Order: sequence, then structure tokens, then C-alpha cells
Amino acid sequence: MATVELDGVSKAFGTQNAVAGVSFTVEAGQLVALLGPSGCGKSTTLRLIAGLEPATGGTIRIADRDVTQAAPSERGVSMVFQSYALFPHLSVAQNIVFGLEVRKVPKAERARRLERAAGILGLETLLDRKPSQLSGGQQQRVALGRAIVAETPVCLMDEPLSNLDAQLRLDMRREIRGLQRRLGVTMIYVTHDQVEAMTMADRIVLMRAGHLEQHGTPEELYNRPATVFTARFVGTPPMNVLPLASLGEAAARLAPAGRDPAGVSIGVRPEHVRFAGNGFHATVTSVEYLGADSLVDVRLGGHPFIVRVPGRTGLGEGQSIHLEWDGSHEHFFDTESGRRI
Repeated sequence: MATVELDGVSKAFGTQNAVAGVSFTVEAGQLVALLGPSGCGKSTTLRLIAGLEPATGGTIRIADRDVTQAAPSERGVSMVFQSYALFPHLSVAQNIVFGLEVRKVPKAERARRLERAAGILGLETLLDRKPSQLSGGQQQRVALGRAIVAETPVCLMDEPLSNLDAQLRLDMRREIRGLQRRLGVTMIYVTHDQVEAMTMADRIVLMRAGHLEQHGTPEELYNRPATVFTARFVGTPPMNVLPLASLGEAAARLAPAGRDPAGVSIGVRPEHVRFAGNGFHATVTSVEYLGADSLVDVRLGGHPFIVRVPGRTGLGEGQSIHLEWDGSHEHFFDTESGRRI
């Protein structure tokens, strides 16, 4: 196992900063998710760690060794890409050991590693097939097999499940998490899907426009978002955030001590809101029934607001309701900066 440390790492393409002074540490044996929307710099960060892109500034250390200028082959990492990148004319077995052959690993050692990887991934009966004869999930397992046989202490994954359907994604993310724990490797996993990050990662590095927005455990990002961006990005459906002043007379009572309600936004997660006989007046705009629960879209203080409730509600568009929530579930943000108060 090996730690991965980034200290002020930057990457510029011309005048555009794709990654700007990012610093974080991945402890040995952890699975850390690089999470964020498209274009936030997460895949570029992964490529910087792998050595596929040269860093413009900062330092990258793997296993306490400065690898900022090292070639990819000298960094002790394996990588699984978004596309499976399998050779169509080679069998599953040949695809898995291809990198070992290039590095001239002895034949007996290649066979040992292939047998181990195939056993872990359940590919024993598929070794003679060509990629075109495999399902998407099986092809992804072959790509994982290539990473396993490399036997590196660090494994990098760049949105490996994005080409799979929803059910297969669910199954594969469980497999990858179980595999990471079983092998004890340090894993950095890029995804734009916050559900993947929340369910798989020990820690999450949330990125925005090339910067690190927040770094912490899934629980920390969910329960104590440092910014409005984190609050809205982590959680499904996203946190309700609206100007505190829009709640009328209650604004002064709810405002953090010493703060003018006019400069404060309040956040409440949909699952923490409930219907009440009294409370904040709202008007239903739509209802989405999801089976186990329903999402009720309302207008509260002139702003869109979502309530998540169990089962069906029987509410209809235009209906007037009242809402309440416990003070322990309130989050306050500075309206101008977007940062947590």
C-alpha cells in the first residue's frame, strides 16, 4: 500500500487553468473519490497523478517519493479508463496480460497473475473469448483484470462505470469496492456521480472549476457542507437553499447571532422537511411519485423548494400546505461568498 500526496498541484493549458493549486492526501489503503461536474478538473488531476500530463506547478508524491517529473511507468500506478480500451483481436487472457508481456514479465509469472485475477473477477470461463463476445460488465472486468495483474500499490480509475446501465453500475460499484478492500490497494476514483462517491469512498475530494471545494468523509460533506455548491451537489435530491429573508418574519429569529438576515441563505435537505398544521406556507407545483417516497415540489417564499416524504401524498398542483423542520437540520451560508456560516 502507498500514500498519494498532492501539494499545490496545477495544470494550465495555455492561459486556462484546468487544475489550480490542488492539495490533498490519500492515505494508504483508502478509496478516495474525485467528484465534480464535467470540466471541473478531476480527470486532469488523475492524469497528473498517473504522469499522463505534466504538472505546471506543485509536487506529487507516491509512497513518499517525489514523482512529479517521473515517467508513468516509474510511478507504481495502474489505471482503468472510461473506455475499456480492449484489443478486439486478442482474447480475454491476452488482453489482461498484454502489459506484462510488454514489460517482459516471465511467462510463469504472467500465468500466475492471470489465474489470480481471473479467479477474483470470475473470468475463468471467459479467457478464450474475444471482447466482442462479452457483455459491457464483462468487458469492464477485463479492464479491471489488467489493473490487478499489474500488482501496483495504487490504482487510478477514470469514470469506469459511465458506459454501463443503471443496474450494472450498482453491481459493479459493489464489486470494485469489495475488490479494493480485498486487494488492499490505494484507489483514486474519478466520477461525476455523487451516489457512486457517497457509497464507495472513504473520503471525497469535491472539485469545482479546477479548485478543491471540500475534502472529507461522505458524512462530512453531507452533514456539514462547507459551501452552497457542496450542499447542492452532494445529496439526491439536492439541498434546498434560499434567501433567509424570503421566510418573512421568521428570518430575524432564525438568523445566526450577529448576522443580518439579508446577507444569509438557509439550507434544509428535502428529507428533513415535514408537513405541518402550522409553519411556513407553501404552494404545491408538482409531485413525483418514486414508489418508496415522493418528491413534492413547492414554492416557498417565492423560491422552488423540495419536500421528500414516504409513499404517496395525495397532494395536487396548486394546493396550499404548511411546512416545518427541526432547527438542528438548518444550514446557514453567507449569501455573497456562498460559504458556510
